[in-house]
Amino acid sequence: MSGPLEGLKVLELGGIGPTSYAGMLLADSGAEVLRLERGDSDASNGGPGDILNRSRYSVAVDLKSDGGRELVLELCEHADVLIEGFRPGVTERLGLGPEDALSRNPRLVYGRMTGYGQEGPLSDRAGHDINYISISGALWAIGRVGERPVPPLNLVGDFGGGAMFLLFGVLAAVWSSQRTGKGQVVDAAMVDGSASMMAMTHSFVNSGLWTNERGVNFLDTGAPFYEVYETKDHLFMAVGAVEPQFYSAFVSGLGIPESEVPQWDRARWPDMKKRVSQVFLSKTRDEWIDIFQDVDACVTPVLATAEAPHHRYNTERDVFTKGDAPQPRPAPRFSRTPSAIGQRGPGAGTRVGLSAWGVSDQRIAELRERGAFGASLT
Repeated sequence: MSGPLEGLKVLELGGIGPTSYAGMLLADSGAEVLRLERGDSDASNGGPGDILNRSRYSVAVDLKSDGGRELVLELCEHADVLIEGFRPGVTERLGLGPEDALSRNPRLVYGRMTGYGQEGPLSDRAGHDINYISISGALWAIGRVGERPVPPLNLVGDFGGGAMFLLFGVLAAVWSSQRTGKGQVVDAAMVDGSASMMAMTHSFVNSGLWTNERGVNFLDTGAPFYEVYETKDHLFMAVGAVEPQFYSAFVSGLGIPESEVPQWDRARWPDMKKRVSQVFLSKTRDEWIDIFQDVDACVTPVLATAEAPHHRYNTERDVFTKGDAPQPRPAPRFSRTPSAIGQRGPGAGTRVGLSAWGVSDQRIAELRERGAFGASLT
């Protein structure tokens, strides 16, 4: 593996969603990541479509066994980072909590990913993305006027407020550890992260530019220039013509005199949206693509997940891999130390993964006898 994080050694206690994504991003960027998870030793845990587990070795470990606990603590001695996404107290009960790990390696950064944080009135509660962003205030703001809030898949809580903030915290703590020789615990909660992502919205509210009513503000589909419109063939175009020069180009492309649709006349926004909607319904999506393709108006087609890899931007910039099961390539891009998808496949195996971290065959055999792997290595 190559990339800007080459040389960084990370243990990932296997989970789902945000911790898997964080492990993927670290591995794509060159970190040497070991994903420790339940399963049969050396069994594949997915094919090429199993994207979140790419670029790193999958090691079968029974964390409840003495041997499994010994193995993780031994690996902590050689790691820079450990990330986990269990409920608060689980790793402590396993003998793998921060005190256990940091006693073996005081420089270790111990990253913890939860919904509600390590402490507080909801810390022991189960939840999912929709619950975390409802508590943070993010969900309320997403949706159309007069309608219920719309869950934005699991992008805002799990991946935005979760994995991204975990990674930011972990890499910040690594920087501190390298300068001070002291590790620490990073407590990343999806409520906290998604609340932070609402900073600009809070600024608008505090400035009187945003109301508590959903779907009437200029970035929540209230404005005619920030909206999704249906086309003649029942597909969609996205419009984000906020700045005046883009708005002028937008209404010009529609064939509407700008004087008839003054951009910031909020009282007329509902009627303006109806008129723009009628215009969009007069042509197919491809026809609108042709009209706006070379116009700097912030107007783009809404692509289905399966369509996106074939759009000209994505093909020319090589955003997705080629083949039958395309997947997004690593992001962002680095000029000197480019990231890459690891050639080792998901579930590359317990023996080869541990060997890459310097665990000898003799030690693997000893750990096997102590039940570390949950199944016998062949």
